[in-house]
Amino acid sequence: MAMGPLITAASALAALNLLLLLPLLVVWIRNYATFRTGLVAGLLAFAVAMVLENAIALYFFLSMHSFYAGDPHVQQAVLVMRSIQFVGIAILSYVTVR
Repeated sequence: MAMGPLITAASALAALNLLLLLPLLVVWIRNYATFRTGLVAGLLAFAVAMVLENAIALYFFLSMHSFYAGDPHVQQAVLVMRSIQFVGIAILSYVTVR
């Protein structure tokens, strides 16, 4: 069964979130090695949690098509949540790299 356009978009956002999070991990690992502060450790833990969450979500999007196919409202909700997460990670990426 093919994925609908909403879940396809949500999958793309989960993959994009992963791509944004990987450079953040690198920056925060380097910063933690240098500064060893609780704030940087917290940022690093946040990035690890978000990488795991997006990787698991992407796995489910790609392997459990029928789980999301039944209700268009669920698909919309998933897309909205992925979009909000993307905006947050994009802002965090911008301020971190800057």
